[in-house]
Amino acid sequence: MKLGLLGIDARIAEVVAAAARRGDTIVIGFDLPTAGPLAAVVDASVPRAASWESLLDAQVCDAVLVGGDGWSDARADAVRALVQAGRTLLLSHPLVLSMLWAYEIDMIRGDSRARLIPFLPDRQQPFVERLRRRIEAGLAGAGPLGSVEAIAMERRLPDRSRDAVLRAIAIDADLVRVLAGDPARLSTLGGADAESAWSTLSVGAGAPTQKPVRWQVVRGDRPGLRITLVQADGASVVDIPDVFRPGVDPARPDDDASGGWSWTDAGGPVETAHFDRGAALLDQLHGLQVLHGLQGGDGQATIPVGVWADAARAIELAETVPRSLAKGRAIDLHQEEFSELGTFRGTMASLGCGLVLATLFLLVLATLVGGIARAAGWEWGERIAGLWPQAALVVLGLFLAVQILPLLINATAVQNPRDEGEADGRPRHP
Repeated sequence: MKLGLLGIDARIAEVVAAAARRGDTIVIGFDLPTAGPLAAVVDASVPRAASWESLLDAQVCDAVLVGGDGWSDARADAVRALVQAGRTLLLSHPLVLSMLWAYEIDMIRGDSRARLIPFLPDRQQPFVERLRRRIEAGLAGAGPLGSVEAIAMERRLPDRSRDAVLRAIAIDADLVRVLAGDPARLSTLGGADAESAWSTLSVGAGAPTQKPVRWQVVRGDRPGLRITLVQADGASVVDIPDVFRPGVDPARPDDDASGGWSWTDAGGPVETAHFDRGAALLDQLHGLQVLHGLQGGDGQATIPVGVWADAARAIELAETVPRSLAKGRAIDLHQEEFSELGTFRGTMASLGCGLVLATLFLLVLATLVGGIARAAGWEWGERIAGLWPQAALVVLGLFLAVQILPLLINATAVQNPRDEGEADGRPRHP
């Protein structure tokens, strides 16, 4: 497979390294660094494009890898154009902490049928699948360590600035959704000072039907995430290493420096496993995972691969944290599905309220002008003021007529149905 690069970061570097191992070729790059640890990831012989528009040509490359380092409005416009062109993209996550941008891309994808693969490989690791099954068994009272009481997530970060913490939340929020489901409420706890609040931030998430999830940031020179499943008779702990580090090969299981995954049960031995995130995403890119929820070795369905809607939802959860921290209270989360129809309905609802207020204002203004014109003997002014009912009727009639647009669009969609699997971005059942 021929791959193009639009920027790079530590996550996309893992995919580039995996592509080199399996024989895929980086054929073109744009907006790549010329210095620093990531500059050497891409071979110097790879042509550097003068413009990102070269990536629009499907003859040049089969897919485009999009990195987040050095993110700019120009790169955001490039991604938007590539999605509109229906290209296949493998995107780092999170590219930008903007819910509106993420859902805008999702709506464009729905029209163009572009295939977007976000960097969410951790959900495919066997330990995550085992942890999810352990949670399900514990909720049913059949877990090996008793019922589930809580899920604790501890994120180790050397840099605990606001931006670094929010990006970590956006990454880990996907695992929260995989393990515990979509939270219905999110709350935060941090220091009183705005700066220190981020370095000690704790986030709680959950729903009435879910066990509570607590996410906390701590200082750690060895970045990573520790998930602790607290149960009645003990705890299960999964330690997840951070992403690519220069000079470390994630494909070498005998390299202790690569920071393999580990699983520990209460009083049990430590199990270790290495997981090549880049290879997992390349498998997804090559279309090797063609079923929505592949069957595992024991016949049970594994966790579905991540799609762009999952990335957008994780960004939305991360974007909620600053609001909760600023207000000092929990924020209720609504499972709203963002679409063009939903946007249209929201716009029409706001516009309808505005028209009602404008009509009331017009009534008062017309009555006032009509009275003044009548007293002054200004016949034309009185006639104009008397036209307000017709004017309001025309405007309100046009507003109501616009409401049939979704029906016309739906009728067109029925006549030209899309491939359902491509429309929602998820692999289809055969």
